[in-house]
Amino acid sequence: MFCYQCEQTAKGEGCTKIGVCGKESDVAGLQDLLIYTLKGLSLYAVEGRKVGVVDSEVNDFTCKAMFSTLTNVNFDPNRFVQLIQRCVSLRETLKEKVKAAKGKVDFQEGPATFKPATSLEELLKQAEAVGLKSDPSIDPDILSLQHILVFGIKGVAAYMDHAQILGQKDDKVYAFIHEGLATTLRKDLSLNDWVGLVLKCGEINVRAMELLDAGNTGTYGHPIPTKVPLGAKKGKAILVSGHDLKDLEELLKQTEGKGIYVYSHGEMLPTHGYPNLKKYSHFYGHYGTAWQNQTKEFVDFPGAILMTTNCIQKPKDSYKDNIFTSGMVGWPGVTTISDRNFKPVIDKALAMPGFQEDKNGRSVMVGFARNTVMGVADKVIEAVKGKVIRHFFLVGGCDGAKAGRNYYAEFVEKVPKDCMVLTLACGKFRFFDKDLGDIGGIPRLLDVGQCNDAYSAVQIALALSKAFNVGINELPLSFILSWYEQKAVAILLSLLSLGVKNIKLGPSLPAFVSPNVLKVLVDHFNIQPISTPDQDLKVALGN
Repeated sequence: MFCYQCEQTAKGEGCTKIGVCGKESDVAGLQDLLIYTLKGLSLYAVEGRKVGVVDSEVNDFTCKAMFSTLTNVNFDPNRFVQLIQRCVSLRETLKEKVKAAKGKVDFQEGPATFKPATSLEELLKQAEAVGLKSDPSIDPDILSLQHILVFGIKGVAAYMDHAQILGQKDDKVYAFIHEGLATTLRKDLSLNDWVGLVLKCGEINVRAMELLDAGNTGTYGHPIPTKVPLGAKKGKAILVSGHDLKDLEELLKQTEGKGIYVYSHGEMLPTHGYPNLKKYSHFYGHYGTAWQNQTKEFVDFPGAILMTTNCIQKPKDSYKDNIFTSGMVGWPGVTTISDRNFKPVIDKALAMPGFQEDKNGRSVMVGFARNTVMGVADKVIEAVKGKVIRHFFLVGGCDGAKAGRNYYAEFVEKVPKDCMVLTLACGKFRFFDKDLGDIGGIPRLLDVGQCNDAYSAVQIALALSKAFNVGINELPLSFILSWYEQKAVAILLSLLSLGVKNIKLGPSLPAFVSPNVLKVLVDHFNIQPISTPDQDLKVALGN
């Protein structure tokens, strides 16, 4: 086993026996083997497009399969066996279609002809030969860029899977995913070629996030400012954690009139701002704080828990019976809902005690996506020109368990009162409930949404850039980002593809970025690791 795709990887170098996330070596190996198999499928998909063969089933499957290999999404080895077998079946069917269209099918690359073993033991032996560092002949810097590309594609695939659930598709995105995976088998590309592919991945991810944004807002309406209670209501309860708005909507429909309150957790907090979700009166509030507290929160929660494509470490046996998964999430011993019939979740919630009394707590505001912010753009622009607002900080990204992530809460607390903070993704749970006051009636802390709502943040930045007639790097705007897994990699690549410079990244730099590749990023984009809140604020504000 060797895995270093997430920020928490062992010793900042790589997990070699068991993942820090709880991933066993067999799952790590099967993930590697699935990606290897997808590269073979991608060879035929790329060739197919040259001769007019585009298979929508292949497109959808590729995204779902790549999504399943993200950190803390799928820990069930049996599901990977099924995905590998399905991938080979789709590859052979696509091969015949391409052949019939007179396209090339005589590929010599291993993934193009790979035949999976029939037993798990033999599959794991096959996996040993195709791991991340199984080919020592590849130049370390090119290997680093290949891995950045693959990890970035995982993030793109995750967003596209969410988007396609809501009916949003674009073959340009699927084509790049296949191109990128197939290209990793080539030996004739230069370092600059690989840098170009990595930046193209970021560009494609902007499109993927745009599609997901269109799916979310087109289905549920544009988010509006909404106060969300952090307490609880007496009664039965279901906690929903993750990202999938469709799962949440279906659960809300199925729980109407059953005396069950539904609570958001993690990245589901921003869903309270969507008009067509907040209309459900039993969608009450938000339960839980920072990522590192999830285990305690889940043990203490007196109801059922539904995980939808969420980043959480492997559930402990003590509360596994209370957890249900949907989408690409999966762990051995946890019930998976594959058809959005949430009766098992509802039955479990009704059988559990629920909250015995009302728990009144604080509240937080959500719903400051681009439509809301653009609605007060004139006030913002006037405030900047009048020097009432000095600077904007986008502080967001992933959360995690490392102590160094306290940096982000301290940073926000120290942001001067004439500056505003935009935030998104689960990184905000270090400081999401802090009262920073307002500037001219506009809250100083604006929750833009989920991690994919980086699209909204980018649109806000581009609109301000146009309004002030300056480049995005000339705005009084600083990006202070935290990363954890592969969607964050894709978002970072998106920002780089847009030419954003001077990004502060932490709590540590990715282990898969080689020293020479890091130098390229520093030279071209001045990307930097976080230092201390005081020092980074001083640099950003020029004092």
